[in-house]
Amino acid sequence: MSIKRFIDPQFDLFIHSITDLPLRDQRETMERPFFSLSKRKRLAPISYESTDGTIWVKVQPHQDFGMATIWDADVLIWAVSVIIDMQNRGSNDIPRTLHFHPYDLLRAINRDTGGADYELLKGALARLQATIIRTNIRAKGKKKFRQFSWLESWEDLVDETTGQSKGMSLTLSEWLYEGILMKGGVLAISPEYFTITGGRERWLYRVARKHAGGHTGEGFSIPLPTLYAKSGAEGTYRKFKFSIKRIAEADALPEFHLQWEEREGEEPALRMIRRDCLSLDHPGYAVPKRRLRHVAPETPPFLISR
Repeated sequence: MSIKRFIDPQFDLFIHSITDLPLRDQRETMERPFFSLSKRKRLAPISYESTDGTIWVKVQPHQDFGMATIWDADVLIWAVSVIIDMQNRGSNDIPRTLHFHPYDLLRAINRDTGGADYELLKGALARLQATIIRTNIRAKGKKKFRQFSWLESWEDLVDETTGQSKGMSLTLSEWLYEGILMKGGVLAISPEYFTITGGRERWLYRVARKHAGGHTGEGFSIPLPTLYAKSGAEGTYRKFKFSIKRIAEADALPEFHLQWEEREGEEPALRMIRRDCLSLDHPGYAVPKRRLRHVAPETPPFLISR
């Protein structure tokens, strides 16, 4: 059963454009272990500290809902993209609360639009609100931190007669909202990101985009132990190492070539290189896809409260 669009008049919404919304991701969330990389319900917390001790992240899952996953983060990418689009259009009042219809959000993040997908979306929203994050990122001084959930709240307005959703809304946390609007707070990502099926592959794309997206030539190399710590992945380092090597051998990420590097007397490293920076005869070379210039239509391509 597909989701039908029943919009309640009280929302007073504009339906945003599905196909041409430029995608953005909040850069501080792209390399640290903020999300579970598995679809399996995760109840084990994440505790990460950078090698120099300056940055730490702690993620606490909800006993009933588990931890927000990297697939749940697609909802946040959509929200980031909508807010940046509003900013680029010169909007003076950019809200933390966005109204939308589930059908449109699901299409925007390359999901199916059946009733089961609607239920999965509600599960994602529940985990995004229930997961608790504590971090000193953007907090001054080593002893200071912020605690928040990705979503402050969300709601679903349901038709009592048909049981169909007439519209949903979500309110972003202040921490995420501030990070979106700060200078240099977001990075553009490829629409192909939503086609990546594996959790570790999705995370690796985000790390590559953060560190190698602006690099040329040799790209960015990171030791496997450091990569393991930043992933927050469950399981042993040995299993993680084996998994990353297989992903590098497959070399299937959009935009970025992965290169496994053995290092004498040290643990291996993973090098990430933009495909368009490789030599023309390299098997991993790819011509960057042309990005169409985004022309603002007369009707804003997002859903906002009046």
